[in-house]
Amino acid sequence: MDTELNPVVHIAGTREPQEVIDDSKQSTALEGIISKARSPLDGNTLGLTTSKTHTHAERVVDDYDEDLDDFPGDRNALSAWLVLLGSFLALFPSFGLMVSIGTVQDYWQFNQLAGYSSQTIGWIPSIFVYISLAGGILCGPLFDRYGPRWLIFGGSVAYIAMIFLLAECKVYWHFLLCLGFLGGPAGAALTTTALAVLSHWFKAKRGLASGLAMVGNSFGGVVIPLVLRAALPKYGYAWSVRILGFVFVVCLVGANFLIRPRLKPSPDAKKMDIFSLELFGRADFSFLTVSVFGIEVVLFGALGILPTYASLGTDYPAATGFYLIAVMNGVSCVGRIIPGFISDIVGRFNVLGVMMVITLVIMLAVWLPFGHTSLIALYVFAALFGFGTGAWMAMTPACVGQLSGPHHFGRYFGTLYFVASLATLVCIPVSGALVQKVGPQPMVGFMCAVLALSIGTFVTSRWALLGWKWKWRTIV
Repeated sequence: MDTELNPVVHIAGTREPQEVIDDSKQSTALEGIISKARSPLDGNTLGLTTSKTHTHAERVVDDYDEDLDDFPGDRNALSAWLVLLGSFLALFPSFGLMVSIGTVQDYWQFNQLAGYSSQTIGWIPSIFVYISLAGGILCGPLFDRYGPRWLIFGGSVAYIAMIFLLAECKVYWHFLLCLGFLGGPAGAALTTTALAVLSHWFKAKRGLASGLAMVGNSFGGVVIPLVLRAALPKYGYAWSVRILGFVFVVCLVGANFLIRPRLKPSPDAKKMDIFSLELFGRADFSFLTVSVFGIEVVLFGALGILPTYASLGTDYPAATGFYLIAVMNGVSCVGRIIPGFISDIVGRFNVLGVMMVITLVIMLAVWLPFGHTSLIALYVFAALFGFGTGAWMAMTPACVGQLSGPHHFGRYFGTLYFVASLATLVCIPVSGALVQKVGPQPMVGFMCAVLALSIGTFVTSRWALLGWKWKWRTIV
């Protein structure tokens, strides 16, 4: 049977074929499903290249690059893996600091900003994370128009300046301006470029590539808390942050050498608006955006508040917060790689949905009843939660890429995170307020409710992607 013309996968133990919807397959057998899944605004909802005519606003340029269907990463070309290494190095300091920011916040709480509440201090990392993600609304279209070179260079210079200036900060507004309003835009340029460039080099293996690149995020999330934990008592705050700065310099210099484009910018990219409201005319994209909004509330709320959660109202050791973040981010490495690999076989949307459900069960069964009374249970939760959220972060760019195609990934990714990142602006201060005012269990219950709602909107997104025909075993 010719798998190119009739892509079906048989499930072990059954004779019924499983339909495949994957952006790595281009098949006339899928034409009926594709035509139903399209919205009026986008002729290529699934990221597939077809012979249909697209609207001017959202046209996929099928013949713009002669190698558009020959993705080097799918045949394990060294050039593609070097670019992936560059993305890894860029995400280590940028996303790595975002997911470990709770340890820095906890230090400020008992030192420079001891006179402020957790809620007030929480606005500093919230603004940093928010601008880093929301800034994709500008950086994404700039990537589509001009490629990665200047974005990665400018972001690197600004980010290095931020980390060394952060070592000199002493009062609240210093931290807010330095981390939030300088580090935020720099982080946006680094993270958006590092993830968007993978869509140029990988297609069939995009899930695995996203997961491997996001391991840089996890490594940063492990190394940063452990470096601070070892350095702060010995060298003090300023030199501890400078040590991080020197590590960041090495990573970002390597990223600038390794990250490069493969496809020329699409001519249509320069004609499109930076903020594309018309994308929200697509039900699959709109519901995915709402779902990612909820994911960000849970993920960054937990990362930002866990150290404070462990130190308020418990008799846990003072260093617990540092080690919780390190454990969570360390295990998330595995959560990025294994689900990413599996997603290229069984579908990116399918894997992300399953991991959201599993993580909700873990929160309800471990964190909610035992997190504030058992240190062992809290560490078990941190590990399992890290695995689940690692899959979330790896699968989200892969799902976006399945909707957008390579030439428009930056605009789709930036638009989605411009909305979804609003969650990061409020989740850390809200989580801090809940912990202090109503206790740990109501805060965890709130996060469980948010994740449950996100699962519902994600299921709706997948349903819309299939043309409002639910099929459990469809690979999508």
